[in-house]
Amino acid sequence: MADAQHLKTATERNIKAISRRPSIGQGTATTTVAVRAGGTACEIEDGPWTLVADMDAGMGGGAAGPDPGVLARGALGACLAAGYLVWAARLGVPVDDVSVVIQTDYDARGMYAVDNAVSPGWQALRYTVSITSPAPEERVREVVDQADRHSPILDDIRRPVPVARTLRVTAPAEG
Repeated sequence: MADAQHLKTATERNIKAISRRPSIGQGTATTTVAVRAGGTACEIEDGPWTLVADMDAGMGGGAAGPDPGVLARGALGACLAAGYLVWAARLGVPVDDVSVVIQTDYDARGMYAVDNAVSPGWQALRYTVSITSPAPEERVREVVDQADRHSPILDDIRRPVPVARTLRVTAPAEG
């Protein structure tokens, strides 16, 4: 488990800095995704990180990595789990173990345009949080409630986010 004092110190330092100068807590995060030649595998780059996502063989992909749904569920679960640790440290609630299980229901008819009345995205999302802690249950619930209320990725899923698309089409280089 993460060191609670380290999390609390880092969080308090960040809160203090952002409170003094809100602009240091604002910015734009950029992730670049490019399809590898000859398949559906996507190389995902963000700062020092490189990940691979792909569709499984049953969908026509090469299964070179988890599909985007796995990454989306994993991102939400990781955001929630880390948030529980941060809020536990902030509120002085000891935590020994955290686990988050994300379940999403889907209907592939929407993705394949078999039925335009069916959304291509998730039909429902559920998550189960398991926390081992010697603290009273009401204190653990306080941690979970605060973390859920302030989870960036959970908020992204719950709230409509403005979306803008830019399309650049180029002709292949002659050669």
